Amino acid sequence: MPDTTIKTEILIHDLKVPISVIDAGAKSLLNRQDSYGPLTDKQTKVLKRIIRNTLTTQRLVNDVMELGRSREGVMITSDFPISVLVTSVLMEIFDLSDPSVAEDIRKIKTYDELEQAVQASGARLFFDPKVWKTMVYLDEAKVRQILRNLVTNAFKHRSSVVKISGSIEENQLTLKVKDDGRGIPPAEHQKIFETYFTTGSSIESAIKSHGLGLAGVMVLLKDMGGTLTLNSDDRKGAEFIVKIQL
Repeated sequence: MPDTTIKTEILIHDLKVPISVIDAGAKSLLNRQDSYGPLTDKQTKVLKRIIRNTLTTQRLVNDVMELGRSREGVMITSDFPISVLVTSVLMEIFDLSDPSVAEDIRKIKTYDELEQAVQASGARLFFDPKVWKTMVYLDEAKVRQILRNLVTNAFKHRSSVVKISGSIEENQLTLKVKDDGRGIPPAEHQKIFETYFTTGSSIESAIKSHGLGLAGVMVLLKDMGGTLTLNSDDRKGAEFIVKIQL
């Protein structure tokens, strides 16, 4: 019987080329108007929307490929500072939601500058200066995907603020992501980690906030020997706590 998992992952891998072609074509029309002709405001908006959705699709493809590698036990470990991890995650998120903030993040050089750049958008950072500069030896792509999923979910469900913090104790990295949204009733705590489960009651909510992200986080953490804990109650926000042994 054919291995459908392998076939699916080959198909996903093959999506990279056409996605890149679409992205390059839209950017050429947008950025080379001297060659391709001027654009109206409506055309510009449509092209920017295409580029944003292409970026989303590229990341989904990369995330699925990373999950496949994780299931095969593939770990690509390297040294990287906590500062680079958090900064790159915020940049990826704001690339889609607010490109002007993403551009500000690209220019920052200090922790204080990063705090100021994201504050107006509702993000709050809580990192000790020593932890912020600490080098860790992990699979950066997997840890980045984990943190990006949690922060993205927090922004979707927040009322106004998302808090991101990190610490290192007893050779263990702890990352916390907390929102001030409607919270998750205890009866649903286990369900939200199941693939495609969402706490939304409508199809629109499911599309905007499907449970695949958290299911993916659990797969990656399990393969890395890490854990994910949820602290939440109805109307009291939600806090996800990731622990990974260094």
